[in-house]
Amino acid sequence: MGKLITREEQQLENTWDLTTIFESDEDFETAYKALEDKVADNEKFKDGFDSAAKLADALELERSLDTELGKLFVYAHLKHDQDTSNDTYSALESRARSLAVKYSTAWSFLVPAIMEIPEETLKEFAEDERLAEFKFDLEKLNKQRPYVLSDAEEQLLAQAGEVMHTPTQVYGMFNNADIEFKPAVDSDGKEHPLTQGNFVELLKSSDRTLRESAYTNLYSEYSKFKNTLSQTLAGVVNTHVFSANVRGYESSRHQALSNNHIPESVYDNLVNTVNDNLHILHRYTELRKKFLGVDELKMYDMYVPLVEDTDFDMTYENAKEWLVNALQPLGSEYVDIVKEGLENRWVDVYENKGKRTGAYSSGTYGTNPYILMNWQDNVNNLFTLAHEFGHSVHSYYSRKNQPANTSGYSIFVAEVASTFNEALLADYMFKNLDDKKQKLYLLNEQLEGFRGTVFRQTMFAEFEHAIHKMKEEGEPLTAGKLNEVYGALNMKYFGEAVDYDEAIDVEWARIPHFYMNYYVYQYATGYSAAASLSKQVLEEGESTAQRYINEFLKKGSSNYPIEILKNAGVDMTTSEPVENALTVFETQLSEFEQLLDELEK
Repeated sequence: MGKLITREEQQLENTWDLTTIFESDEDFETAYKALEDKVADNEKFKDGFDSAAKLADALELERSLDTELGKLFVYAHLKHDQDTSNDTYSALESRARSLAVKYSTAWSFLVPAIMEIPEETLKEFAEDERLAEFKFDLEKLNKQRPYVLSDAEEQLLAQAGEVMHTPTQVYGMFNNADIEFKPAVDSDGKEHPLTQGNFVELLKSSDRTLRESAYTNLYSEYSKFKNTLSQTLAGVVNTHVFSANVRGYESSRHQALSNNHIPESVYDNLVNTVNDNLHILHRYTELRKKFLGVDELKMYDMYVPLVEDTDFDMTYENAKEWLVNALQPLGSEYVDIVKEGLENRWVDVYENKGKRTGAYSSGTYGTNPYILMNWQDNVNNLFTLAHEFGHSVHSYYSRKNQPANTSGYSIFVAEVASTFNEALLADYMFKNLDDKKQKLYLLNEQLEGFRGTVFRQTMFAEFEHAIHKMKEEGEPLTAGKLNEVYGALNMKYFGEAVDYDEAIDVEWARIPHFYMNYYVYQYATGYSAAASLSKQVLEEGESTAQRYINEFLKKGSSNYPIEILKNAGVDMTTSEPVENALTVFETQLSEFEQLLDELEK
């Protein structure tokens, strides 16, 4: 590996062009000062809204300030992330965050003030021409009225917020800072440091002794603290149930899903449909047992790749060509947007000293998207690039076709466009690669991605709902009960091919998403929606691709996420999208088995 270059040594064409936001840091400072001076313009609205015109004035001003703040924040955080060792831009990002807090504090009165307007009056206001672009926002606010408490009660709950967050904070400190693990030991007796960050990588090792050691050492450590951790998890479940009860929701799940206006049937459809098709996952675990040649397939054997690393180098220049070709089913307009991003410096491509790790898509209303990469010449980076361009083009379309207040999109649909692009890329590569080992490698990655996202996250969702129901029915969340529920789910999901041990029963203790209040199911629903949509586009062609673009990518948050997906071609209130996704998984599994047979002959 060569020496890591500095930011100054990066070639300009491989970096993102932030001059499209502000031409210089001086221009940033001018805009910062102007926004800082405008924040206090909120004072003239604090006495309430007695007319549609006054409400329109407030909403238009707030939207304008929010847009300006977005540009300041994006510029500052991208400058910081390109070289985190640069103190100038660390300070710039810190100042942008401070201004964001000042802004949000100054305008925190707005929603409560709107809720003071009688419901019928607000509906009348919403018909005003100037409020047309805010009509859907006002409709959503009106729907929350039954669950909004009195001013005194809301203030009391707000003050209790920090206390209610304590279980999550305690767990976070324990899981990220305090717990330590004995080193894992390989078949040669060599010790390997074991951390939260490298645990899964160790489970991917071809050395089974190392895998077992990492697995045993990690879960034995969690088991020592299972009683304490059961109470931190019980504590956060208690806060969810308490909040739902005092606000008048039917259940904690009802409250969590209503924040995105998601019917609870979506959750149940996901769990039930996956449960009805667990035989496909069992077939995969049987294949894994056979292929690995083990008498007993253990839980620590579930991550090791079935296909050894193959020669699959991928330069960035080659990756751009693969990406553009793979996205052709979406039509020339979509592909031209991707080309614009590749040619006009939306992407910060290569690693340099101090650059933030990982990858993401960023940007805001009034800017083009920006993609951070830390490019390595492998096929996984190509899929990451496709993923981030999915986010970026989704954002591009939404911002071009929606006003600022509806140009964002819900977390429920956030991963659809990115996973959709990965599906198109996988399909194109499989059809155009000649090397069977490379095809096997791709299929293995697709199967593992599906297993980890749809099956595993649905299992998590089933566990999360079970423990909330237990609390709502008055059953204590003890360590023994949590182990019992989680262990039974593992046995159900992975089937008879796996030889179980009690260590996996305590895996719930290391999953931070269980502290995020009915969050995990969205990974599985988003993946399923993307698989279903991409399958439709590949099978049906241009008209379906245009429907996907027009009814999904361009809609932002202008409608409820469930309705946007329905108009695009997937009704998540039914089992069909999940069934379609499972069909894709089963087809890939059959292709994998066929290729294995061909290579063994």
